[in-house]
Amino acid sequence: MNHTRRRNLRIDFLRGISILLVLFHHFNIAYRLDDTALSRVFGWEAVRAVARNGNYGVTMFFVISGYLITANAIRRWSELGHIDVWMFYGLRIARIMPCLLLLLAIVNALALAGVAIFQNHSQHGMPVSFWLINLASLTFWMNVLVGSHGWTNYALGVLWSLSVEEVFYLSFPLLCLALRRELWLLAVWLLCIVAGPVYRSFHHGDEGGYLYAYFACFDAIAIGCCAALLARRVVWRGRAQTVFTWLTAAGMVLIYLSWPIGESNVFGVTAIAFGTAVLLLPTHRPDGVSIRPARVFAVIEALGKRSYELYLFHLIVLGLLRTIYPPSSITGDEKLALLVGYLLLSACLGAIVARSYAEPSNRIIRKWLKQRTVHRKANATSNVIVTSKILKSDSREQIE
Repeated sequence: MNHTRRRNLRIDFLRGISILLVLFHHFNIAYRLDDTALSRVFGWEAVRAVARNGNYGVTMFFVISGYLITANAIRRWSELGHIDVWMFYGLRIARIMPCLLLLLAIVNALALAGVAIFQNHSQHGMPVSFWLINLASLTFWMNVLVGSHGWTNYALGVLWSLSVEEVFYLSFPLLCLALRRELWLLAVWLLCIVAGPVYRSFHHGDEGGYLYAYFACFDAIAIGCCAALLARRVVWRGRAQTVFTWLTAAGMVLIYLSWPIGESNVFGVTAIAFGTAVLLLPTHRPDGVSIRPARVFAVIEALGKRSYELYLFHLIVLGLLRTIYPPSSITGDEKLALLVGYLLLSACLGAIVARSYAEPSNRIIRKWLKQRTVHRKANATSNVIVTSKILKSDSREQIE
């Protein structure tokens, strides 16, 4: 019998929606879609409403990440108070670092080759070296660099969100071991949830503060963590779950389309985050059975499965398109052709990176972790067995 956990396709679907919002947002910044058939059919205001709030897609990513990190930690170690700190960090490295190093290598190489858009730019009159931006990328304070120096590098700017996540997760296992009880962890995460809108209110009007700062984003991750704990205790099925899910989705769409994030961020981020958590709750089943949305959503699910690779590398594609087809020279429906090409090329690049590099690298690092842990705990048979179970996975398992 195959006991491998299947991927939860509802989570992949939510990830797919999130990455599409981000991709569309970035394309519209480069190639404004106001003179295209899309705007003639739906109206420019409607198109702009979808494009301008792409950062809410990142908010959804934060919630999903917090949910998966917590749910997977409970599955691996039974209780959060039993978490293995070094194994937790090792698994994060296995997932995060291969793609991050590849991205840095590509961007640095393109910059050295003289491709202007991938070189560093000084928006505030202060030159920023690649040494500094690479250091910020690898040590997770790109969001701080963006807040102080502006968008110094086009393709590496996306790493601001990775910085937020990884700083949160540096404390995750330490808090689990220090506090032990889920009630105390909930208290800490609730403080983060309360602090989020308060922090954004004090930085309203300052994009670097209300969008990219650690405490402007930690609440979304904490909401995901709390949702994972709640999902263990709440079995939500039937018509009530269906109705509430659709009402939640409708409310999220209304918030997303009605107000620019620059105006709605104080409580808008909180609302989108709570809405995402509500949509995640029905994904949990004690038997681990995956909930499968209608297969008409297969493309979105596939994008969600590769969302990390897509997020990191899509600006490589868009930057090259902007170099070959300068936005000033592209008008009308030519932009729609570029949009289709951009989405297809980004999806292909994400799939290639995932299959040929990220997933094999992940497996190699996890195998090394297993060997090291077995050696370290050679006299603790039960721990070895648990470790083998933790690391035995394949691409069908949901990855944080």
